[in-house]
Amino acid sequence: MTTTASLPAVTSPRAGARGWAALAVLMLPTLLVSVDNTVLSFALPSISEALAPSATGMLWIVDVYPLVLAGLLVAMGSLGDRIGRRRLLLIGATGFAAVSVAAAFAPTAELLIGARAVLGFFGAMLMPSTLSLLRSTFLDRDQRRLAVAIWASGFAAGSALGPIVGGVLLEHFPWGSVFLLAVPVLVPLLVLAPLLVAESRDPHPGPVDPISILLSLVTMAPIVYGIKSLAVDGVSALAVVAIVVGVVAGVLFVRRQLRRPVPMLDVRLFRVPAFSGAVIINLLSVVSLVGFLFFVSQHLQLVIGLTPLQSGLVLLPGLVTMIVAGLVVVPIARRVRPGIVIASGLTLSALGYLLIALTGGAVSWGLLLAAFVLLGAGIGAAETVSNELVLATAPAAKAGAASAVSETAYELGAVLGTATLGTIITASYRASIVVPEGLTAAQAHAARETLGGATTVAGSLPPNLADELLASARAAFDSGVGVTAAIGIALVGAAGVLALVALRRIRA
Repeated sequence: MTTTASLPAVTSPRAGARGWAALAVLMLPTLLVSVDNTVLSFALPSISEALAPSATGMLWIVDVYPLVLAGLLVAMGSLGDRIGRRRLLLIGATGFAAVSVAAAFAPTAELLIGARAVLGFFGAMLMPSTLSLLRSTFLDRDQRRLAVAIWASGFAAGSALGPIVGGVLLEHFPWGSVFLLAVPVLVPLLVLAPLLVAESRDPHPGPVDPISILLSLVTMAPIVYGIKSLAVDGVSALAVVAIVVGVVAGVLFVRRQLRRPVPMLDVRLFRVPAFSGAVIINLLSVVSLVGFLFFVSQHLQLVIGLTPLQSGLVLLPGLVTMIVAGLVVVPIARRVRPGIVIASGLTLSALGYLLIALTGGAVSWGLLLAAFVLLGAGIGAAETVSNELVLATAPAAKAGAASAVSETAYELGAVLGTATLGTIITASYRASIVVPEGLTAAQAHAARETLGGATTVAGSLPPNLADELLASARAAFDSGVGVTAAIGIALVGAAGVLALVALRRIRA
């Protein structure tokens, strides 16, 4: 035990200036993914008015990207371990930039959904590569903890930058301009990564396993589809069958990995409480965060009436708090058990949701600002600690696959956040809206589908009728706030309890 405890001090050299420069380069795709998620949330009203998607179509515009990405992350993480993580990163960046241009000029909702699906394919190459390359660059644990904090804060920084830049773009250019942000972000990556980022791969990779890749896809996609279908349309045979198919495929995937001498994903990692606990904490935290952003982006613009830029400024203090919390927690994590750090942070997040739950639906922009500061502080601290635990507990040679598991939890959380909290709000909206008389059948249908649809219809109505429709639509949209806030409290509360239980034996 003494020899093992002293081994990291001997075998873990500290990274120099080039390592930190490499971290700056690896931050670029991290910033891009978070900017993309936040900008899209703020662009939804503009997309709704321009392309007139159905309520289901609107959810698919949001969900298809993380759905495809989540289904492929494990496969791509394993591929990066095999062919080289830097090489996979460069391939993904090239494809992502090209398809982003196509998405920017999509003329229909269906083509935008298709472009978002292809973005998910290339996006799956980006995120596991960045986190696993960080693991191979920073071998010293203290340095790695700080690097992970900076990496995790990249999501918050991108989220903070997204509303501001996106707000400016949406006020002066069409909604497609938000997708063009990928080009100036990824071009420097393609130039600098070969110069600063060292290649890394598994020295003893197993053979390519197409069956495992297929099983991982068949596990993720049907489960997410089934959950979405249950949330939007209620219980149906198709939704139940889809979930059953996904669960069966997941069981077969696990059994195959256990039998193979070199598995695509070493599922035995989940027997390590620090690894499995950190992954589930990431999942629950992101569900609550994305569900909050789905609601607040539309409430600020379509209910309160703020511009996209003004809405971004309302959320800016919370996003800055998320960044600061991720960095401040680094010295704390050296002295305090990770379970206690995570649980304490998520308690703050629960208080943020509690502020909204106590309003009874009358949510002002000031209260949303305060709630998001609390939510951001908690999630910023928790994500830094949990992501570092994922890297610390996984073998270095399998860093890509292990990072992919963490990213899968993040993207699955993004899907579930929209599919559960988002569709609860949609269902409550449909049940509560009262469409005034005098509308055509097409106008009434569009108004009942989404708040964005009601806003578009109101623009073509006489003033009195428009005011009546908007008042009813806005009240209906906010009718589900109490339920979604209660679910948010339950999610972050469950993650906090899990941290105390699963990580109770993990020392600082």
